[in-house]
Amino acid sequence: MNLIIVESPAKARTIKNFLGKGYEVIASKGHIRDLPKSRFGITVDEEHHTLTPTYSVAKENAATVKEIKELAKKCDTIYIATDEDREGEAIGWHIAHAIKKDPEELPRIVFHEITKTAIAHALESARKIDMDMVNAQQARRLLDRVVGYKLSPLLSSKIQKGLSAGRVQSSTLKIVVDREREIKAFVPEEYWSIDTLFKKDIEASLTLHKEEKISKLSIKNKKEADAIVESVKKDSFTIKAIETKQRKSATPPPFMTSTLQQTASSKLGFTPKKTMMVAQALYEGVKTPDGTSGVITYMRTDSLNLAKEAVDAARDFIGNKFGEKYLPKEPKVYTKKAKGAQEAHEAIRPTMLHFTPEIAQSFLKADEIKLYRLIYERFVACQMNDALFEQQSITFKGSENEYRASGRKLLFDGFYALTGTEDKDKLLPTLKEGEKIALQSIQPEQHFTEPPSRYSEASLIKKLESEGIGRPSTYAPTVATLSNRTYVTIEKKQIIPTEMAFTVTDILEKNFSNIVDANFTANMEEQLDEVAEGHTDWQKLLSDFYFSFMQQVEEGKEKIVSLKLAKPLGRPCPKCGEELLLRSGRFGNFIACSGFPKCKYTEQIDDEGNTVEVKEEISDEKCDKCGKDMVVKSGRNGKFLACSGYPDCKNTKSLESETKTSDVACPDCGGKLLWKQSRRGAFWGCENYPKCKFISKFEPTTIKCKQEGCDGVLAERTYRNKEVYECVKCKTRTPREEE
Repeated sequence: MNLIIVESPAKARTIKNFLGKGYEVIASKGHIRDLPKSRFGITVDEEHHTLTPTYSVAKENAATVKEIKELAKKCDTIYIATDEDREGEAIGWHIAHAIKKDPEELPRIVFHEITKTAIAHALESARKIDMDMVNAQQARRLLDRVVGYKLSPLLSSKIQKGLSAGRVQSSTLKIVVDREREIKAFVPEEYWSIDTLFKKDIEASLTLHKEEKISKLSIKNKKEADAIVESVKKDSFTIKAIETKQRKSATPPPFMTSTLQQTASSKLGFTPKKTMMVAQALYEGVKTPDGTSGVITYMRTDSLNLAKEAVDAARDFIGNKFGEKYLPKEPKVYTKKAKGAQEAHEAIRPTMLHFTPEIAQSFLKADEIKLYRLIYERFVACQMNDALFEQQSITFKGSENEYRASGRKLLFDGFYALTGTEDKDKLLPTLKEGEKIALQSIQPEQHFTEPPSRYSEASLIKKLESEGIGRPSTYAPTVATLSNRTYVTIEKKQIIPTEMAFTVTDILEKNFSNIVDANFTANMEEQLDEVAEGHTDWQKLLSDFYFSFMQQVEEGKEKIVSLKLAKPLGRPCPKCGEELLLRSGRFGNFIACSGFPKCKYTEQIDDEGNTVEVKEEISDEKCDKCGKDMVVKSGRNGKFLACSGYPDCKNTKSLESETKTSDVACPDCGGKLLWKQSRRGAFWGCENYPKCKFISKFEPTTIKCKQEGCDGVLAERTYRNKEVYECVKCKTRTPREEE
C-alpha cells in the first residue's frame, strides 16, 4: 500500500479516482505546522546573526496529523504531492516533520494538472524535497512575521488600534495612495478639437495648420479654435495621398495568474478572489464525461510555457476545426519578460481539448463554465494564425491645412474565428489622388484634460506585476487585505484609499521608507528567488533585513508623534452638556462628546475643521413597524435605512441599492448570501430567510472546517491583530499569512 499526501480534499478525491486500489490519498488541508499564533515564534541569535523559527502543530490540525501518521504506518511508500511552488514545497517539508519522517527520505512528486496521465507520469518521476525552495518560503514567512509583529503594534500604538502593515501590503497601499495624490493635485488643462466631416461622411483629423503640426493639446482656447475653423472653411481641399498597408493583430499569449485575473475582471466582472476560487475548483476536479478530473492546469503561475503535448493537441484541433490556413507553420512560443518568472511552470490551459466549452456546459456550474470558456479559447487562440487587416489612410491637402482620415478592413480573421472581435470594419470610400473634395461640416469642441483614473482591482494587479511586487499567489489576498483593513473602499470597481491610508502611508514613508518602496519590495522578491535557486543564504537575507529593520522600529517608538487625538474644544455637547473633543478615526478627524459611550453625539468636520451639517436623505420607503419615513444613514458598514422616529422606533434595514452579495453560496442551502444590517451590527445572511437561517459576521469561504463532527465552513477575519480563518459554526480559528 502507498500513501499520497496532497493539500486539498477535492484534489485527494480526484487522484483517488484515478489510482484506485494500492493507493491511499489524504489531504493535509494546507499548512499543518506553522509559527505559533499567540507569540512571535522566532528566536534571534544576535551573536551569530541567525533567526530560528519555532513551528508547532495547531490544535485544530492535530486530528489531521494523527490520521496521516496512522496511514503512514500501514504504507510502504509515502509520497509528498503538494503544489509545485515554494508554499507547496514547504508544506510537504512540514508534513514530513509533523509525522516524524525524514524529509530527505520521502519521495516528492509534482504535476501541473490533475489528470490520470499526469499523475502516472509524476509517480514515475519522483524527486526529493527541494530545500532551497523550502528555505525561500521560510525566509518569506519569517520576513512577514517580523514586519507584522513588530510594525503593526507600533502603528496601533501611535495612530489607532487594529492597524496592520506588511511588506507587500504596505508598498501596495502606497501605490494606491500615490495615485489618489496625483488625482487630488491634478489641474485640468483646456484644449479644443476640430470635428470635421468631408463629403461622403468621411471623418478626418486636422494634422497640419500653417505648417505647424497639430496634436491633441495644440489648440489651447476658443479663440485659437475659431481662427482655425474660419481658415478651414475658406480653404479648398484635394486628395494628396492614399495609402494602404497590411497590419497584423497578434494572437494573445495564454493566461498566467495576473492576466487571468485582469481578463476575468474586465470580461466577466469577477473579482480576483472569485476568479481564483473558481479556477481552484476547475484545477482540483470537476465532473466530466470521463469521470471527475482536473480540467485546467495549475492556476498560480507566472509562466507562459506550454507543454509540447498540449501544443500538438491544439494544432490538431485547429487544423480539424478551422482548416490549414488558420494553422501557423511552426508552433507559437511565448516568453515572460517580467522579473522572477518561474519558467519551469506552465501557463494556465485546459487539460483536455476534447472537453470543449459546449460539452462542459452540461457539467460545470455557471461561473465555472464562464471562466473555463475564457481559458479554453485563449489557449487555442494562442496557437492560431494572426488576424490580418488592411490599414487605409487618406490625406486631404489645403492651402493652409492638412487633414488625415483612417480606416481599416479585416482581410483574414485568424484567431478571431474562435474568439470573435468587437472591432468593426471602418471602410473609406473609393477616391483618387488629386481629386477635389468638399467640406461637409466643421465644429470646434471644448475639452479638459482628465486626471489619471483610480486603480481597479485588475489594473492594480497589473501594476504590482510590472513593479515585481509579490507573486501570483499574493495578488488577490493583498487587495483583499487592504479592503478588510478598511485602508481602501471599492466603489464601482474603483479602489479609493481612506483617510487612514494616507495617515499610515505618510508615517511609513517618513520612518520606514524601505517598507513602502516598490523597488525595495521587488528587490526582496528577487532575493527570495535567489534563495529558491540556491544562490543566496536564507539566514543572511533574514539577518540583513531584521537588524536594520528593528533599529528603525526602536527609532520609530521615539520619533513618531502619537496621532491619537482627544483634544478638548472648550464647548459643551448640545445633548448632554459634557465637553466636546476633537478625535481621530479611520475616516479622518471628527468631533465627539467626552461623555461617550453614554452620549453618542458626533459632528462631521471638513478639512479646515468646520462642522459639516449632515442632512438626512428621506427615502421612498415607510417604516414597516410604525409607518414613519425611512431615512438614509451612514455607518461603519456603509449606508442603510433607519426609521425617522428614532429613538422611539429603532427599526433598520439594508439599503437594497447598496446591498453587497458574496461570491460564495450559502453553505446551508446554496442561496445567495447578502450583507445585512441589524441593530446588533452587520452580518452575512441568506436570501432565503426565514426558511434558511444561516448567518455569519464574517464572509464565508468554500473551505470546510477540519474539526471532527463540524460541517461548517471557514471565514476570513482579523483576531487580535492577526489574520485568521474562523469556522462560522464551531468558531475554531486557524492562522493565515500576515499578508
